[in-house]
Amino acid sequence: MMLEMLLLPYPLLGLLLLTLLGAALLGAALLRAALLSRQRAPARNKIPRAQRRREVALQQMAALAQRLREQEPGLDPKPILELPLVELAQKLQAEELSLESVLCSYLEEALKVHQEVNCLTDFLEECEEQLQALKKLKKSERGLLYGVPMSLKDPYDCMGHDSTCGLAQFLEKPAAKDGVLVKVLKAQGAIPFVKTNIPQTLLSYDCSNPIYGQTRNPLNLRKTPGGSSGGEGALLSKGGSILGMGTDTGGSIRVPSSFCGVYGLRTSRSRLSYTGIASAVKGKKSVATVAGPLARDVDSLVLCLRALLSEDMHQLDPTVPFMPFREEIYSNTRPLRIGYYESDGFSQPSPSMARAVRLTCRLLQDAGHEVIPFSIPRIEYAIQELYRRGVFADGGATLLEKLEGDIVDPSMKALVTQLRLPDLLKCILARILKYIEPRTAQDLEMIRGVKTPKKLWEQHTAVEEYQQEFIAKWRSLDLDVLLSPALGPAFYIGYPAKAAASSSYHSLYNMLDFPAGVVPVTTVTLQDEEELAFYKGYYGDSNDRNFKEAVEGSVGLPVAVQCIALPWEEELCLRFMKEVETLTKNQREPR
Repeated sequence: MMLEMLLLPYPLLGLLLLTLLGAALLGAALLRAALLSRQRAPARNKIPRAQRRREVALQQMAALAQRLREQEPGLDPKPILELPLVELAQKLQAEELSLESVLCSYLEEALKVHQEVNCLTDFLEECEEQLQALKKLKKSERGLLYGVPMSLKDPYDCMGHDSTCGLAQFLEKPAAKDGVLVKVLKAQGAIPFVKTNIPQTLLSYDCSNPIYGQTRNPLNLRKTPGGSSGGEGALLSKGGSILGMGTDTGGSIRVPSSFCGVYGLRTSRSRLSYTGIASAVKGKKSVATVAGPLARDVDSLVLCLRALLSEDMHQLDPTVPFMPFREEIYSNTRPLRIGYYESDGFSQPSPSMARAVRLTCRLLQDAGHEVIPFSIPRIEYAIQELYRRGVFADGGATLLEKLEGDIVDPSMKALVTQLRLPDLLKCILARILKYIEPRTAQDLEMIRGVKTPKKLWEQHTAVEEYQQEFIAKWRSLDLDVLLSPALGPAFYIGYPAKAAASSSYHSLYNMLDFPAGVVPVTTVTLQDEEELAFYKGYYGDSNDRNFKEAVEGSVGLPVAVQCIALPWEEELCLRFMKEVETLTKNQREPR
């Protein structure tokens, strides 16, 4: 502050001096980071061993598929892979399909998808033993997901397997036991058979890490599947899994669902247990990281929630209330009052994002629902001061600690470089960039953290007050649910870090802790692509320019909408998602 006062009468001289000082501090910071990294190299030395372990695991996976194939040489996997989850579960219960034929079909298909997009990190070889145990159950003992093969995002603890979060430090530390949700899924008869790829640290919506590499979007191999549940999105999109579990801190279930054309649900904090799910940054309170399912239709998400919301979960994790799935809310058919917005006011939507909302609103109105315009209160404050500062309340110290001795992935380099800057340099750069890159300048201020326990409590209070402000506006309009754009279409690989501000459409609801789901409703048209040429953004900064470049060349790729409900109203959120799915599934628009 003293430096700013001294230079105030001489703005050009001040800018020059600040720039020179900033450059000197930046050089010193980068040199220190490089030295630290070399001093702590052992973590990265684990990476080649992890890569070899994956090769061996996938060979074991192929061998099991071959053994199962030999048991049923006439197996045609195509009819099995085409079955929706609800029908597949019914046929397994009725013994119209064998457990072996279904598992074999998905093992083979997942390996094919992996060869194309690099989405698997591990094979859960215990699935063979689990299959044999399931065959011994009486019909009355079978759970809702009896015999259903499913995939898990990397951080889900499975006994004997690493939960890496894409970090070298987490390698060679296998889980001592299954996490709570994995135990519940297995109790319900599901057969987890693979773990899927993620971005390093999980704090990115690209999907790349130095251990397992880059996952690609199966709909366009030059595009990312999104993140951080990107391996799940890619595998489901191409049919290598029928049900998956992800996690969500700022859109990590919803962005891959949108980019890959599948369905995903972010649940309220504590509706599902988070015990036994690894994280690069634990302890965040004002921004909730939660678990949730991804699938190929809404019915699958509903079946998964019915299975998970059992007494088993409460018994295994008493901090999660016993709150079974409320069928009466999901099956209600009364018309809904639906708030909607085409833009959040922070990130200008792509033409296809806005069109998807307009299309969905029209269909909902025609079906007898009421749609009411809604605007997000104080969006810049909500995203920057509350969400961004909430994620980096410790100034990024925990994240940087986890990266010590590791290779920093290209998708994380910009953020890590910013976090490693000395505090004074962050202030200087924020001042320099204030008028040319205002959102970057704000980011530099926010990632400095909150500094003191008192400031942390004030930040928590501010989030609570904003949540109540948002709910009050919602209730003043007597809304049941809210419809918004979902980020899309899929970005080119490498662009999520360059256009990070556009994740505001999803990250807002992590800070608010509202359940939110994504439903694909249309695809990018030639007209959308033509209109994109006139895209300017709201700030005219590098984020806006990068966003435009990120979504170009996307004709035919999926475009989704986001369905939102108030906290603990997952059943209403799913009911709304089902309504949107039903109305839009057969919708065809000229390209």
